[in-house]
Amino acid sequence: MKVLLILPDGMRPDSLTNIPQAQKMLSESSYSLDAKTVFPSVTLPCHISLFHSVTPQRHGTTTNTYTPQVRPISGLCEILRQADKKCALFYNWEEIRDVSRPNSLAHACFFAGRRIGYKEAGEELTDSAIKYLKKYDTDFTFIYFGYPDAAGHKHGWMTDEYLEAIQSSWDNIEKLMEQLGDEYTYIITADHGGHDRTHGSEMPEDMLIPIIIKGKDFEAGKAIENACITDIAPTVAKLLGVSPDPEWEGTSMI
Repeated sequence: MKVLLILPDGMRPDSLTNIPQAQKMLSESSYSLDAKTVFPSVTLPCHISLFHSVTPQRHGTTTNTYTPQVRPISGLCEILRQADKKCALFYNWEEIRDVSRPNSLAHACFFAGRRIGYKEAGEELTDSAIKYLKKYDTDFTFIYFGYPDAAGHKHGWMTDEYLEAIQSSWDNIEKLMEQLGDEYTYIITADHGGHDRTHGSEMPEDMLIPIIIKGKDFEAGKAIENACITDIAPTVAKLLGVSPDPEWEGTSMI
């Protein structure tokens, strides 16, 4: 069993309506289109919550600047490393490096979206991930696409430019799945949504995220009820046969 977790930053559930690859995957997957993220609905706090299965009020990072935990909780990469599993991260927003602690990764790949463009960086990440994963046996891989969030802040959520960024992300997702095949369980999600040219509030537009899971343990077309971003790490751990950290607050979706 291998798990590939893919996250387009700022991807609202309603942005998937006219994305052919997303609609096809929904028909083949278990999913929620009204899963909840955490508050504040800001990128780094949401990612730390995803990987550590607790709210920002517990882990302490409430802005896009990482705050070391007062009472540290092992994150997903740490508990997988302790179980001798191999983890890899591919990302184009540098702060994502803070989701794991030193010595927990087998590989990390970063392309600066701010410098070379988030669309181009996403395509580079996709090709790099395919090349690496075909060569090296990796149990858990996380791939982050920053293009939708960048487009949302520049042009506004649900604008043509934002939806173009969502389509670009799904083009990359389709390429990954075609190249890597059926030995993976694929999890597609987001950290938060957005409204106007911002996010961070408790508005539904900011707080609702999709969670889409395709794999042999998940029934096609089945709705996942009451899902939360903090449920993702326990789900990955269970798929890989590893016990969750006892302080995690989320529950597995299996």
